[in-house]
Amino acid sequence: MIDFNRSFATWTIDWAEPDPVYAYAGGFVGETGEATTSRLQVDAACEIVDEARGTACTIYLTAPCRSEFIIADENLFQVPNGEYRAAVSDGFTVPIATEPSWETEGARRQPIAASFAELAIDVRTCEGAVLASDDAVVAASLAGDRLNARSTYRDEAHGLTVTVEYPIKLINLHAGGGRYQVCTGAVALPDLTTWDGAGVDRVFVAHAAFTADDHVEFILRRSIEVAEHELSWAAAVRGRDRYRRRDSSEPVDRPRPRAAGYHETWELAADNAILRACHEPRR
Repeated sequence: MIDFNRSFATWTIDWAEPDPVYAYAGGFVGETGEATTSRLQVDAACEIVDEARGTACTIYLTAPCRSEFIIADENLFQVPNGEYRAAVSDGFTVPIATEPSWETEGARRQPIAASFAELAIDVRTCEGAVLASDDAVVAASLAGDRLNARSTYRDEAHGLTVTVEYPIKLINLHAGGGRYQVCTGAVALPDLTTWDGAGVDRVFVAHAAFTADDHVEFILRRSIEVAEHELSWAAAVRGRDRYRRRDSSEPVDRPRPRAAGYHETWELAADNAILRACHEPRR
């Protein structure tokens, strides 16, 4: 099983050339020629297997951060503020959806070199055992054991099998009745309509819930518009303007960060397994 506490994506960005348009491209406020390195914890893993082609791809979703200025002495948060996550594989970065699954967005995955000078994905594992009964899940939860979930589902139309592994951050228990409900996230779900045998061009950020080993439900994140009467504060710039142009104090007319909500749900037949890390210290 994946030890998410010790798994990270670490990348370096080389700010060798000034951005031709923006004064604070990428939120960077240092000097041209500098480089910055960022380390983000891995939140979840998603493996796509194409049986017919004999190919597979694993995508890792990083933990989120709030949009910031890098590396500054003050005015660290960008306002208006957004959330930054990354979906990365060994060879490419994958766009994270902002729209529902039935809408196309046109973005495509990019080679690592298009975003980073270097990228290292360090995924640590530990020995894990599948818990074979509801009572075992309840007991391990109450004992404070480290637990992961694996949800595997098949897309018959595309001939693909998807396995998502993620740490169980929240679980509800009915100890007397030997029942449980996992409700946790975030996870990355691939847009399988964009699969080309090597990868996908979009993933959805979602949370997962299940109470049995044969059914999982995902609720997907999407961007939403802030109500007009809230824009006076939600869209107001404070401090540095992330979109200030180099040749003018006026910002570029481009969309500001949007709020996000969870609404669309996928209910899927799945094989769910709960894994307990072996050799856990007892309290």
